[in-house]
Amino acid sequence: METEPCCEAHNDPGVTATESEVKEAIFGLVDGDSLNELPRAAAEEGKELFGSEQAETERSAAENKDTEIKSPSDPEQESGETGCKAVKKFKKSNSWKMVRFQDPSTEDDVLERDSSTESLFPEYATQEWTSTSFEELFMAEDWTDITEDRLLRKKVLEPGTPQGPHPAWDQEVTVKMQCVLEDRTVVEKDRKLVFVIGEGDVNQALEECVMSMQKGEITLLLTDSQYAYGLLGREPDIPAWAPLLYQLQLLDFREKPDPLTLPIADRIRIGNQKRETGNFHFQREEYSLAARAYCVALDVLTTRSKDGNDVGVKEEEEEVQDYRVKCLNNLATTQVRLEQFDEALHTSRDVLTLEPNNVKALFRVGKLLSDKGEYKEAMEVLKKALKLEPATKAIHVELSKLVKRQSGGKETQEWKPKPAEMLGDNIAPFLIPSKKKPSDSD
Repeated sequence: METEPCCEAHNDPGVTATESEVKEAIFGLVDGDSLNELPRAAAEEGKELFGSEQAETERSAAENKDTEIKSPSDPEQESGETGCKAVKKFKKSNSWKMVRFQDPSTEDDVLERDSSTESLFPEYATQEWTSTSFEELFMAEDWTDITEDRLLRKKVLEPGTPQGPHPAWDQEVTVKMQCVLEDRTVVEKDRKLVFVIGEGDVNQALEECVMSMQKGEITLLLTDSQYAYGLLGREPDIPAWAPLLYQLQLLDFREKPDPLTLPIADRIRIGNQKRETGNFHFQREEYSLAARAYCVALDVLTTRSKDGNDVGVKEEEEEVQDYRVKCLNNLATTQVRLEQFDEALHTSRDVLTLEPNNVKALFRVGKLLSDKGEYKEAMEVLKKALKLEPATKAIHVELSKLVKRQSGGKETQEWKPKPAEMLGDNIAPFLIPSKKKPSDSD
């Protein structure tokens, strides 16, 4: 369900774009189109991560026009907006079940996430698991601290392989796990969860814990919200600031598979899982984590061979290209949020290398070039975008601003909007650029 960039098309291109349309065009969100290839664990909500947010945000805006909440729409939708008012109000994210990096050869044997209350470790129904308060567990002397702050602790119930190795960063691990809140409500359960340490597939608590375990080990893991879902929680089941208690067993670990050894369908599926992970972090404004996830997705979404003359390879490249474009657009948008404007420009040009008429990337390149003062090239790029989508108001607005910059004298040409203005509620700089260079205090 890919949506087109910039902002919605209108029949009358001469009409001035609304503030929200212009901001949406400039800060279009990352791509979250069809997730049909994702396993249920990553797309369990039945909606695209940001697609459902659009309607929800519009309803919120109608109820309270004075408060603008972060409103990410469909992740590659360039008309999405995540601008925040000066007083930012955080919004809980949709529930994000753990991304499954599954070995395709065993995927049929992997059970889906089990939401029943039946314990996966019935023989280890200890009092600590069933009733002891988390405060007591955080203070207990027979638990081991994984971190120095005592906010991430474990208690071994069954030792693993004696003198066996521990999983390391960038390795693929398989665990059996279940997780409860302090009232013992089950919020996670998986008989065979597979993830790569360091790729952000799961929360930090699980990554840190498995690196302290040995194969076969069964342990209790207690984590403060700082290492789990923090301020935002995870709708609908994990509240904000909620500590969690896990029971988990390390079933296996190995070097992660080389993407080139996997069939193209599995690379696309796994790449989309990683993109969905990035979308989750983007929605939570965890932009560094989002950028990392998109880079991992791009590493997975590769072709089988460098032999460009092979017919099969060409077919694979055509199939993978669309997904690479989506991830690159996601990454570029995230880089803008990180104020990495040169990197965003480079990534957007990578999109155009694959898809020269991608209007999302054209608009972003034109906008970034204009802000850098490279007006001639910016004009050419924006005109191309306008030719492809002549009814898109935001392109008209950006071209109009560019013309004013070109003709307004030296001070106007040197004017650049600041990130604070970009992400704040002051839309005026996007509509009528000032001929006076803003002071540092703005």
